[in-house]
Amino acid sequence: MWIVFTATPERAEEARASAGAFLEGVSTAHVVVRDYRDGFLPYSGAAVKDEFEALKRDFSPDVVFTHYRDDRHQDHRLISELTWNTWRDHFILEYEIPKYDGDFGSPNFFASLATSTLDRKIDLVLRHFPSQAAKPWFTAELFRAVARIRGMECAAPEGFAEGFYGRKARF
Repeated sequence: MWIVFTATPERAEEARASAGAFLEGVSTAHVVVRDYRDGFLPYSGAAVKDEFEALKRDFSPDVVFTHYRDDRHQDHRLISELTWNTWRDHFILEYEIPKYDGDFGSPNFFASLATSTLDRKIDLVLRHFPSQAAKPWFTAELFRAVARIRGMECAAPEGFAEGFYGRKARF
Protein backbone atom coordinates (compact mmCIF):
# COMPACT_ATOMS: atom_id res chain seq x y z
CA MET A 1 0.00 0.00 0.00
CA TRP A 2 1.25 3.46 -0.93
CA ILE A 3 -0.44 6.37 0.88
CA VAL A 4 -0.20 10.11 0.26
CA PHE A 5 -2.20 12.42 2.53
CA THR A 6 -1.70 15.89 1.04
CA ALA A 7 -2.20 16.45 -2.66
CA THR A 8 -3.51 19.04 -5.05
CA PRO A 9 -4.96 17.52 -8.23
CA GLU A 10 -1.55 17.96 -9.92
CA ARG A 11 0.34 16.37 -7.01
CA ALA A 12 -2.23 13.54 -6.81
CA GLU A 13 -1.55 12.67 -10.44
CA GLU A 14 2.20 12.75 -9.76
CA ALA A 15 1.77 10.50 -6.73
CA ARG A 16 -0.27 7.92 -8.63
CA ALA A 17 2.10 7.90 -11.60
CA SER A 18 5.20 7.63 -9.40
CA ALA A 19 3.70 4.86 -7.28
CA GLY A 20 2.81 2.94 -10.43
CA ALA A 21 6.37 3.29 -11.73
CA PHE A 22 8.07 2.47 -8.42
CA LEU A 23 5.78 -0.50 -7.79
CA GLU A 24 6.07 -1.87 -11.32
CA GLY A 25 6.05 -5.66 -11.19
CA VAL A 26 4.46 -5.83 -7.72
CA SER A 27 1.54 -8.24 -7.87
CA THR A 28 -0.83 -6.24 -5.68
CA ALA A 29 -0.32 -2.52 -5.39
CA HIS A 30 -2.89 -0.28 -3.74
CA VAL A 31 -2.36 3.49 -3.96
CA VAL A 32 -4.34 5.86 -1.72
CA VAL A 33 -4.16 9.62 -2.33
CA ARG A 34 -5.99 12.08 -0.09
CA ASP A 35 -6.50 15.79 -0.69
CA TYR A 36 -5.66 17.35 2.66
CA ARG A 37 -4.11 20.80 2.35
CA ASP A 38 -0.31 20.77 2.19
CA GLY A 39 1.27 22.45 5.19
CA PHE A 40 -1.94 22.34 7.22
CA LEU A 41 -2.23 18.64 8.06
CA PRO A 42 -1.91 19.11 11.85
CA TYR A 43 -5.08 21.23 11.74
CA SER A 44 -6.93 18.20 10.35
CA GLY A 45 -5.38 15.87 12.90
CA ALA A 46 -8.57 14.15 14.09
CA ALA A 47 -9.67 13.32 10.54
CA VAL A 48 -6.19 12.07 9.65
CA LYS A 49 -6.12 9.92 12.81
CA ASP A 50 -9.49 8.44 11.77
CA GLU A 51 -7.95 7.53 8.40
CA PHE A 52 -5.09 5.76 10.15
CA GLU A 53 -7.53 3.84 12.34
CA ALA A 54 -9.45 2.72 9.25
CA LEU A 55 -6.20 1.60 7.60
CA LYS A 56 -5.26 -0.38 10.70
CA ARG A 57 -8.52 -2.33 10.58
CA ASP A 58 -7.92 -3.41 6.98
CA PHE A 59 -4.16 -3.59 6.68
CA SER A 60 -1.31 -5.18 8.65
CA PRO A 61 1.96 -4.44 6.84
CA ASP A 62 5.23 -6.31 7.24
CA VAL A 63 7.25 -3.10 6.95
CA VAL A 64 6.11 0.51 7.22
CA PHE A 65 8.07 3.42 5.75
CA THR A 66 7.30 6.86 7.14
CA HIS A 67 8.86 10.26 7.58
CA TYR A 68 11.69 10.83 10.05
CA ARG A 69 10.15 11.81 13.40
CA ASP A 70 12.35 14.93 13.66
CA ASP A 71 11.50 16.13 10.14
CA ARG A 72 10.90 19.86 10.37
CA HIS A 73 7.89 19.82 8.04
CA GLN A 74 4.79 19.79 10.25
CA ASP A 75 2.84 17.44 7.97
CA HIS A 76 5.69 14.93 7.96
CA ARG A 77 5.99 14.97 11.76
CA LEU A 78 2.26 14.29 12.19
CA ILE A 79 2.32 11.39 9.73
CA SER A 80 5.33 9.89 11.52
CA GLU A 81 3.66 10.24 14.92
CA LEU A 82 0.40 8.67 13.75
CA THR A 83 2.30 5.87 12.01
CA TRP A 84 3.94 4.94 15.30
CA ASN A 85 0.65 5.25 17.20
CA THR A 86 -1.14 3.05 14.69
CA TRP A 87 1.38 0.28 14.00
CA ARG A 88 3.24 0.06 17.33
CA ASP A 89 4.04 -3.63 16.91
CA HIS A 90 5.26 -3.42 13.30
CA PHE A 91 8.68 -2.88 11.79
CA ILE A 92 8.85 0.83 10.95
CA LEU A 93 11.64 2.61 9.12
CA GLU A 94 11.74 6.39 8.95
CA TYR A 95 13.20 7.90 5.79
CA GLU A 96 14.90 11.21 5.27
CA ILE A 97 14.02 13.86 2.71
CA PRO A 98 16.65 16.40 1.65
CA LYS A 99 15.31 19.93 1.85
CA TYR A 100 16.32 23.41 2.89
CA ASP A 101 15.16 22.93 6.49
CA GLY A 102 18.47 21.25 7.29
CA ASP A 103 16.96 18.44 9.34
CA PHE A 104 19.28 15.63 8.28
CA GLY A 105 20.43 13.47 11.14
CA SER A 106 22.42 10.30 11.62
CA PRO A 107 20.50 7.27 10.36
CA ASN A 108 21.11 3.94 12.07
CA PHE A 109 19.81 1.57 9.37
CA PHE A 110 21.16 1.46 5.83
CA ALA A 111 20.08 -0.24 2.61
CA SER A 112 22.88 -0.59 0.07
CA LEU A 113 21.98 0.50 -3.45
CA ALA A 114 23.42 -0.78 -6.69
CA THR A 115 24.40 2.09 -8.95
CA SER A 116 21.77 1.01 -11.48
CA THR A 117 19.07 1.04 -8.77
CA LEU A 118 20.08 4.51 -7.64
CA ASP A 119 20.07 5.76 -11.23
CA ARG A 120 16.56 4.36 -11.74
CA LYS A 121 15.24 5.84 -8.49
CA ILE A 122 16.63 9.28 -9.30
CA ASP A 123 15.19 9.10 -12.81
CA LEU A 124 11.75 8.10 -11.50
CA VAL A 125 11.67 10.84 -8.86
CA LEU A 126 12.74 13.56 -11.29
CA ARG A 127 10.39 12.34 -14.03
CA HIS A 128 7.30 11.90 -11.88
CA PHE A 129 7.45 15.00 -9.68
CA PRO A 130 7.77 17.97 -12.05
CA SER A 131 5.94 20.18 -9.53
CA GLN A 132 9.04 19.98 -7.32
CA ALA A 133 11.56 20.85 -10.05
CA ALA A 134 11.98 24.47 -8.92
CA LYS A 135 12.96 23.45 -5.39
CA PRO A 136 16.71 23.96 -4.75
CA TRP A 137 17.00 20.53 -3.14
CA PHE A 138 15.30 18.68 -6.01
CA THR A 139 18.30 17.76 -8.16
CA ALA A 140 19.89 14.54 -9.32
CA GLU A 141 23.23 15.76 -7.95
CA LEU A 142 21.84 16.21 -4.45
CA PHE A 143 20.05 12.85 -4.41
CA ARG A 144 23.24 11.12 -5.60
CA ALA A 145 25.37 13.00 -3.05
CA VAL A 146 23.12 11.95 -0.15
CA ALA A 147 23.21 8.33 -1.34
CA ARG A 148 27.00 8.55 -1.62
CA ILE A 149 27.35 9.89 1.93
CA ARG A 150 25.08 7.15 3.28
CA GLY A 151 26.99 4.58 1.23
CA MET A 152 30.26 5.77 2.72
CA GLU A 153 28.80 5.61 6.23
CA CYS A 154 27.86 1.94 5.85
CA ALA A 155 30.67 0.83 3.50
CA ALA A 156 28.15 -0.10 0.79
CA PRO A 157 29.63 -2.38 -1.90
CA GLU A 158 28.95 0.07 -4.76
CA GLY A 159 29.32 3.15 -2.58
CA PHE A 160 25.63 4.12 -2.40
CA ALA A 161 22.93 3.56 0.22
CA GLU A 162 19.73 4.93 1.64
CA GLY A 163 19.67 5.85 5.31
CA PHE A 164 16.75 5.12 7.58
CA TYR A 165 15.97 5.52 11.26
CA GLY A 166 14.88 2.38 13.07
CA ARG A 167 13.70 3.10 16.60
CA LYS A 168 12.42 -0.38 17.36
CA ALA A 169 13.07 -3.70 15.68
CA ARG A 170 12.11 -7.25 16.58
CA PHE A 171 13.97 -10.21 15.10
